[in-house]
Amino acid sequence: MNATTSSPEATPRQRVPFYRQLYVHVLAAILIGVLLGHFAPTLAVQMKPLGDAFIKLVKMVIGPIIFCTVVAGIAGMGDMKKVGRVGGKALLYFEVVSTLSLVIGLAAGHLFRPGAGFNLDPTKIDASALSGYATKAHEQSTVEFLMHIIPNTVVDAFATGNVLQILLISVLFGASLAAFGERGKPLVEFIGSIANVFFGIVHIIMKTAAIGAFGAIAYTIGTYGVGSVLPLLKLIGAFYFTLFVFVVVVLGGIGRVMGFNIFRFMSYIREELLIVLGTSSSEAALPGMLAKLERLGCSKPVVGLVVPAGYSFNLDGTNIYLTMAVLFIAQAFNIQLSFTQEMTLIVVAMLTSKGASGVAGAAFIMLTSTLLVFPVIPVSGMVLILGIHRFMGTGLAIVNTIGNGVATLVVSAWERELNRDKLEAAMKKHIVV
Repeated sequence: MNATTSSPEATPRQRVPFYRQLYVHVLAAILIGVLLGHFAPTLAVQMKPLGDAFIKLVKMVIGPIIFCTVVAGIAGMGDMKKVGRVGGKALLYFEVVSTLSLVIGLAAGHLFRPGAGFNLDPTKIDASALSGYATKAHEQSTVEFLMHIIPNTVVDAFATGNVLQILLISVLFGASLAAFGERGKPLVEFIGSIANVFFGIVHIIMKTAAIGAFGAIAYTIGTYGVGSVLPLLKLIGAFYFTLFVFVVVVLGGIGRVMGFNIFRFMSYIREELLIVLGTSSSEAALPGMLAKLERLGCSKPVVGLVVPAGYSFNLDGTNIYLTMAVLFIAQAFNIQLSFTQEMTLIVVAMLTSKGASGVAGAAFIMLTSTLLVFPVIPVSGMVLILGIHRFMGTGLAIVNTIGNGVATLVVSAWERELNRDKLEAAMKKHIVV
């Protein structure tokens, strides 16, 4: 069952009119939210609870959906060597593409030089607004992050909604259930039925997606205003151009090799992308991505393992943001980094991008962590980015979502568990998507 669209059995004759499509409602809500934020900012700021409530509703069901999907997939597969193989391939892909995204962000920072001309003096910048972020960054070292993957209790993992902790429990539970063989099949079928129930809940929640997107975007524009981006328009423009190039060239190239068109894939997940656009949260799209990728022909175990893991280990947009932001701050202070320092930056950013996963405002926390570990650049320079982080965060969340979808298709293809007929039918719009 798809969380946001019609069932896969639907035919073209059953296509819903465009004005009743979810993506149309969300797009209209975003436009209305932008207008309200610009012309009535005081009222727009009061819309924040609408966006927060929608994201909380989605997060409420993410844990059970991941658990049911992964357990049913692993237990149904019954081969733990295969589970390890899928996980290994996913991590290999994650690290290769993540490194590439970091390098591309670094290259873009040198090409566009968005921080040139600021000529800042670090002693004259008030960094008091960053104290909370610095505290959180100190709290999440890489070692602590690895230890944090293990929850205090099973219940605690679901209570806090930590995706990696839930994934660990799900893998262990699925492996244990697979060992039962035939005796475990009734429980596997029961868990699969429970998953369908939660996808049904998501289907209901998604009817409010337009309201959530309206509230979130209205608050953002009302709080920061369009004028707040003007002094830093060069950085924002360079950042979004780099994201576009990464999606088209890198992810598009991977898609071409794997036999699908990146633009058709983005059209297929358009509802999820618009929800991310409106809410600036990639987690809001997680349930829909799980369902749609399975419908696209990816096997359930691959989808269940790769997508949740990707939310911590495959952050393509965030990686581009990290290296571009660091170079921007360095350029603003007229700090020249050597080649060795830049290579060190890539290694540090690769580690810190894992260390802040699951923390609210994760991308900004990652940036703080990187600068704290890489002290050549003053942390106080992050004040420049604080006001526009929300605008940049939307773009990186969208690219993270696309990247995780592509990763799932790649790993499914490597495992020869990608149904090419379903993939081709969806891409050619022979089914309602």
